[in-house]
Amino acid sequence: MKKLLFLALLGVSAQASIDTLHYFEADFKQNIIDDQNKTIVYNGHVKAAKPQFALWEYKSPVNKQVYILPHEVIVVEPELEQAIIKKIGDNFDFFSLIKHAKKIDKMHYIAYFKEKDYFITMEGDRLISIAYKDDFDNSVTIDFKDVAVNKKIEKEAFTPHIPEDYDLIRE
Repeated sequence: MKKLLFLALLGVSAQASIDTLHYFEADFKQNIIDDQNKTIVYNGHVKAAKPQFALWEYKSPVNKQVYILPHEVIVVEPELEQAIIKKIGDNFDFFSLIKHAKKIDKMHYIAYFKEKDYFITMEGDRLISIAYKDDFDNSVTIDFKDVAVNKKIEKEAFTPHIPEDYDLIRE
């Protein structure tokens, strides 16, 4: 769950100075490669807004929505008819992390968070991808396309819609 939070927050940087970035939206492709070289690919759409709002909508191979809110993460899983609600402790200041990421070369940056390196690829001021090793030592790469920056996203977009008959799991 923590990696989902970080990814959601990390995914809000693109095409604009960190000081002027308020909204981010893009399609994404997430590749996860395990230690036996097996790959799983997820596709979806992400929306994010300052200070700490994000919605990762996974469309394939499973349908689920991950809402990142200032003090909780909510995962809605229609195929399982359940929603997982997890409180998160201290707020993570993503924008500060990106602002302090170190430039490696013209297109590559590195950010360090919770004892992990996150490799960020930029093309000019446009976020292209993020790569890191997850808690299970899987290689994770998230590629972004059809990026829109600072196109206003209403706060209602970050309101979870949980049907009344879904099981609620609180962690």
